Amino acid sequence: MIEVPGWAADVAAEHPYPMAFATVSGAHLYGFASVDSDLDLRGAHLLPLAEVIGLRTGPATVEINGERGGVELDIVSHDLHKFARLLSGRNGYVLEQLLSPLVVHTTPVHKALTELAPRLITRRHAHHYLGFARTQWRLFTRTGELKPALYTLRVLLTGIHLMRTGILETDLNVLGAALPYVPDLIAAKRTAEHGPGPNPALLEPDVIRLTAHGPGVVPS
Repeated sequence: MIEVPGWAADVAAEHPYPMAFATVSGAHLYGFASVDSDLDLRGAHLLPLAEVIGLRTGPATVEINGERGGVELDIVSHDLHKFARLLSGRNGYVLEQLLSPLVVHTTPVHKALTELAPRLITRRHAHHYLGFARTQWRLFTRTGELKPALYTLRVLLTGIHLMRTGILETDLNVLGAALPYVPDLIAAKRTAEHGPGPNPALLEPDVIRLTAHGPGVVPS
């Protein structure tokens, strides 16, 4: 398994605004990071009072790209107000960022948000996961790359698990245990970030089965 670099917490500490939390998202969170995967840090930052109530407000979103230790960095954070608005709007991306077990920086605000999150999960989250899965499947059939194939399966299975249990699970190693080809696909992804994927015919029956019932209804 690809581990999160120990310096990830230092990167969060260097953010231009104090962070309420910072977690790792992307392929590391989904269980199929490759040796050359970017490190995706996500979180929420706190603006000073003068940038909240002044004539010129601070940035609602801060995006930083760079490199450390030979690893490409992709850092995105929202100010706390925007993050809370997205979270209450049934946004699966920010839900996963908030509840990611790969925490590199935390605060009491983070703890309060994670305690609140289960009460914000509704069946409307299914729309997010089905929409994202369709986008990734189209990308896979067009490019033939392995990455969007794995994303398609991960997104569908995360959405189904969330709708059935109310619990967020994002690791495809756990979610895909019943699909015999998943371990080989993950092993292939770990050696190359943009490697070729399998024949779409291998995945298509399961993708159709997992999406057949539409938003808000999960297959049995």
